[in-house]
Amino acid sequence: MTTRRTLLLALAGAMTAGTAHGEEIETVDAVDNTDAVETMVISAPRLARELYDTPAAVSTVERESIRRGQQRVRLDESLGQVPGVFIQNRDNFAQGQRIAIRGFGARAPFGVRGITILMDGIPYTLPDGQAQIDAIDLDSAESIEVIRGPSSVLYGNAAGGVISVTTADGRNNPGTRLRVEGGSDDYRKASLQTGGANGDWSHHVSLSALNQNGYRDHSSVEKYLLNAKLRRELDEDRALTAIVNLLDNPRSEDPGGLTREQVGEKRHQAGAFTKEYDTGQSVDQQVVGLQYEDLAAGPGELYVKGFYSWRHFEQQLPYPGDSLLGYDRDFFGASAEYHQTLSLGDMPLRYVAGVDAAHQRDDRWRRNVAFSGNVTGKVEDETQSATSTGVFVQGDLDLDDQWTASLGARYDRVRLKINDDLTTEGDNSGDREFNEWSGSAGLSYRYLPDHQAYVNTGTSFETPTFSEFANPAGGGGFNSSVEPQKAWNREIGLRGHFNNGLNYDVALFSVRVRDELVPYSLEGDNDRTFYQNAGDTNRDGLEVALGWQIDETWRLDSALTLAHYRFDSFDADGERHDSNRIPGLPEQTWVNWLTWEGQDQRFATLETQYIGDMVADNANDVDVDSYWLINLRAGEGWRLGNDTNLNVYAGIRNLFDREHFANTRINASNDRYFEPAPGRTFYAGLEVGF
Repeated sequence: MTTRRTLLLALAGAMTAGTAHGEEIETVDAVDNTDAVETMVISAPRLARELYDTPAAVSTVERESIRRGQQRVRLDESLGQVPGVFIQNRDNFAQGQRIAIRGFGARAPFGVRGITILMDGIPYTLPDGQAQIDAIDLDSAESIEVIRGPSSVLYGNAAGGVISVTTADGRNNPGTRLRVEGGSDDYRKASLQTGGANGDWSHHVSLSALNQNGYRDHSSVEKYLLNAKLRRELDEDRALTAIVNLLDNPRSEDPGGLTREQVGEKRHQAGAFTKEYDTGQSVDQQVVGLQYEDLAAGPGELYVKGFYSWRHFEQQLPYPGDSLLGYDRDFFGASAEYHQTLSLGDMPLRYVAGVDAAHQRDDRWRRNVAFSGNVTGKVEDETQSATSTGVFVQGDLDLDDQWTASLGARYDRVRLKINDDLTTEGDNSGDREFNEWSGSAGLSYRYLPDHQAYVNTGTSFETPTFSEFANPAGGGGFNSSVEPQKAWNREIGLRGHFNNGLNYDVALFSVRVRDELVPYSLEGDNDRTFYQNAGDTNRDGLEVALGWQIDETWRLDSALTLAHYRFDSFDADGERHDSNRIPGLPEQTWVNWLTWEGQDQRFATLETQYIGDMVADNANDVDVDSYWLINLRAGEGWRLGNDTNLNVYAGIRNLFDREHFANTRINASNDRYFEPAPGRTFYAGLEVGF
């Protein structure tokens, strides 16, 4: 471990001595050309647009909201103000946060499914559809864009929603910041960011170290992260950016799930076999990327990106049997996009055309663990490989000053293959191939300079991941009965802002999913999860985001989701679950931030969270109660010199010590559905900038 941490520091020093196109804020002329309006330009939909010309539900979280008084450890800190997004499992680092956007991703027992994750344009979602977010660096994040709804036409497989994180490259907010934090449950974190520009060169380096014992028994974590960018302006129109992301996570303990009775006895206890088998995981990951942009490539703009990632992973599950597993993964790929603006008659047409390609190779193994804890031998030894290629085109046609029509199409080929290297129980090698078309269409009406109405429709697909292809009959290979799920999304929306400081974003959505993938466990298989297609599901809802700058010192932000997530038809081994709720999803959430801002970085934010009730199983027999949480954070800042600032801040989570669950395990075996959340917790930090 010492060698890897030394490498992190050495790379940071090298980068200091020595981007993907993201969010920009710029001033443009209003539709009637009478007033100048500050307009946000977004790029997660690949075709960069002004927000009020985008016919889709897109939310952007900016740098100040990500950083101000936050720990910057978990995505839920920043995305709580985005409607339609629900995040669980903030306290179990071995399982990882479970993210759902309009219900996509809810089925995952760990990690992320059904959602495309990007950081600086590099995909963290694999060709088979799974993603990990443990290497996302919120300390250096400049913006987070969220597409709330199926987006396969943009990113292919597993794009029920998109989360795109853009980190600093040193051109904006140069300088150095050192931050230290401490808090409840032995929480400790230190971070260092430094960046700047010198002529044609710019750089930004972020280092962080996290240690925490955790609220529950056997839930400690140790994690080190480096994220660095080095950018070179080749001339006025061309630039080259190098990206390095390194993760060293030598320990993330897994306290496991509890029954309701165990929760009542002692909330912070660990589950069965967790301590005996030392359940948890370790991760070592390195990502490098190289990106080239040419803003004068003929009549348009060219963006070319390439990346390589290596990941070593080991995990011990909490049961005797085939519970010790691991893999070494190589993941690499490239993409090219060409953007151009031209005229169709007297109507401006903007389009992007491109190609994506990626390859994933996992050398996987699984071993038996005896009841005594001794490792007794291999039960799986196989090579899993997935290759995805996609070609896409998307265009916006301005019909006049107010109306814009959008069309997009994409073709994807995804091939999954398993080579079984352990043939004592027969050869379980095999392959599956999927060829999928996706399309989208939208219409935007800018009925006032700062107000927009839109409608859109689009399709998406989601192949099962390798882990979801697991064969319940035993051994490796594919479960031939599992097929991809496909979705059709429709939405209408309104967004805008008024001169009195009030802004709004309202979306009505309706999603129909065929062959919904749902997890289940077999009796006697403990925590081993398998998957089946659950027929059809319906997801309908209303998303509302409001912001009101009341005066110079007070601001109110609110995000409300009212949804209806139901099985339309689902026959599980002869038992009908038609019209049942989809497990693991609340149908009402409401988050509010009331912020007071004073002078010299002085602030205070009161946050309220309402999470509606849920069910934990397909039969809807296990209920999970709704709850309210109140969080509070505040800070003060001082200028110590011309270039030196000191900031201190503190936060209280779950101010009124409300008992609730950090995670609900869907269709869990042995009734172990629940992972209790901490009660009232505190944290405080100090940051020096110069």
